[in-house]
Formats: sequence, structure tokens, C-alpha cells
Amino acid sequence: MRDWAYSLKKGFRSLRRMTTFQWIQFVAMTLLAIFMLLPIVYLVNHALKPFNELFLYPPTFIAKQPTLQNFTDLIVVTQSSAVPVTRYLFNSIVMSVLVFVTSCLISVLCAYPLSKHKFPGRGVIFSGIIISLMFAPEMVGIPRYFVISNLGIINTYWGHVLPLVAMPVGVFLMKQFIDQIPDELLEAAKVEGAKEFRIFARIVVPLCMPAVATTAILSFQTAWSSDETSTLFMEDETMKTLPFFVNTLTNNLSNNVANQGAAAAVALLLFIPNFIIFLAMQRKVITTMMHSGIK
Repeated sequence: MRDWAYSLKKGFRSLRRMTTFQWIQFVAMTLLAIFMLLPIVYLVNHALKPFNELFLYPPTFIAKQPTLQNFTDLIVVTQSSAVPVTRYLFNSIVMSVLVFVTSCLISVLCAYPLSKHKFPGRGVIFSGIIISLMFAPEMVGIPRYFVISNLGIINTYWGHVLPLVAMPVGVFLMKQFIDQIPDELLEAAKVEGAKEFRIFARIVVPLCMPAVATTAILSFQTAWSSDETSTLFMEDETMKTLPFFVNTLTNNLSNNVANQGAAAAVALLLFIPNFIIFLAMQRKVITTMMHSGIK
């Protein structure tokens, strides 16, 4: 309690010492932060709106009569479906965790030799990774389907994971971050007798944890919100994910209106994990951007 009071008192003292220009910056940044929070506020209020407020025109930003009826409707909808929503949720969690782990591992394993080892074709490989950032996912949809089909992993969790593990953005961020590690540090470790894997695991990975955290956020957000793998590679309904289930709530005219409340509730539930993970790792994301040439 005393620490909190001391911090608050110190903050007020800092405000008193601010110049006019600093006050203008403070007010502008505060207004910008409030503006950036508006989509989150709208998403929460939209999930709490009663059915009659969902279709008001002009639409209301704040729920006049907030209610949890949308979440009750979601439970009713899932009880009438052939596959319970818990199955979709379980598939999403398993898929997101697997993508989360494998994409970070593959990205750092790819970035380290590109950054610290000289071998023929290194520049060509890195250029190819950068060029792949320009391709939209729709352009590689058909080749990706043939690869997944020929591997025989349709209707499996690996059919969810494999199309999403390659992250050119993650490789780029980690490569740029590892470039900042002095070569002398790695050479000193080799002189001390450290093997390549030990240098990688004990020195490189701990030093580039901000980049790993950023890649983890990006990979989790991609996997958690993606319904592409469920649509293209999953024929068994029990193997599909929660975002796919959300689309089925409003994807035809017969239930486009009736299930809008349940869809709003699920949208909030999908947003919460991404929000929590970003808040937990935001400092590392900022550190990554400062050391990766993105300014």
C-alpha cells in the first residue's frame, strides 16, 4: 500500500514539472490511447447488448441494457448442434499450442544460421523468405492442399499445424535480432569449449527472447483466429476449430439474424486470449521492434 501511494505521489510530482510542450504531448497521447481502446470497448459492449439493440439504426456504441443473454443463447445453440462447442474449443487450443511451439522453434532454428553462419546461398535463402511475405495465402491455397493431401494428414491435428508453422515474419524478426549479438561473444564461448548446440541454447536463445515472444504472439493470433485449415483440410466435423464454428452461426440466411447474439458472444471469447497474451508480452514486442530495424 505504501509503495502504491509513493508511486502515485511521485507521478503527480512528475506531472507538475512538465513543460507546456510535454503537457501537449501527454494530452495527445492520452487521447490517442483512448481512441485505440474504442474497438475493444465496442466489442465488449456488443457482446452484452440485448437482441433488440443489436439491430438498432443508427447503431449504439454503449449497451443501454447490458445482459448476459447472448452467452446463454450461445449455450443453447451449441446444445442443439451435433458437435459440442467444447470440442471446437479443444481443437483450437491444441492447434494454437502446437503452432505456438513449432513456429517459434522453426523460426529461431532458421534465423540463427542465416545470421551467424556463412554458407553458399545464404543471401538467396533469406531473400526468398523476404519475397514470400508478398504472397497472399490464397495464392498458395491449392499447392498447400496437395501437399497436405499427399502427406496423408487430412483430418489430423498436423493438418491444422503444418500449413501455419512457416512464419517468414518470425524468421525476419529473429534474424535481425540475432544480428545484434556480438560475434565475439560466440567466439569466446567456442574458445571455452562450448559446442554449437550449447551456444545456441544457452546464449543465442536467451538473448533473443524478445523476438521469440513476438513470434509467439503472432503465431498464436494466427492459429487462434484462423478457420482456413478447418475449411480446406478437415472433413470430419469433430476436427474443426472454434473460428469455423463462429462462421457457421451466421453463414446462411436461415440463421443470419437469429444467431447474431451468440456470434457476438463468441467473438468476445475469441478476442480475450489474444488480448491477455499481448498484454503479458507487450514489453518484449517493443524491444523486438527496437532491435529489428523496424522503426
